[in-house]
Amino acid sequence: MKLDEMARRVGILLLRHNLTICTAESCTGGLIASSITDVPGSSGYFLGGVVTYSNLAKLMLLAVPEATLQRYGAVSAPVALTMARQARRLFGADVAVSATGIAGPGGGTALKPVGLVYVAVANPRVTVVHRVLLPHDRRGNKVATVALALDLVLRQFAGDLPTT
Repeated sequence: MKLDEMARRVGILLLRHNLTICTAESCTGGLIASSITDVPGSSGYFLGGVVTYSNLAKLMLLAVPEATLQRYGAVSAPVALTMARQARRLFGADVAVSATGIAGPGGGTALKPVGLVYVAVANPRVTVVHRVLLPHDRRGNKVATVALALDLVLRQFAGDLPTT
């Protein structure tokens, strides 16, 4: 399914359930928010987003603990989880989506290679995180991350992800 169709479906579900969404992005640089707001009428459910590309931005805007960043690194499940939870609190949204990863072509290591991405979705009851290793170039990895983020939101509505 194309990104525009996925974003449209997310919007329909959010409106149907009278829910709001926000984003906290690193490696996607605002592309998740952009995809959501490409849908006409998205102002009815999209509250806003933050791009926290640097560790300092994660610390200052989302209150990701410095100890978490030092222990696990910016590209990690704990950071993705914290980003989603804190964005939800910041915006007062029902649902938050976060993404952190290494889009490439540089920046990877043996332990954290290029294409490693964590995407988290938070709702009032639970926050889930997914780890993927993407094989694309920089742009492809960013687009694939957006697709994963939107898919996780859709799956949560479908009951394929925990909700309690």
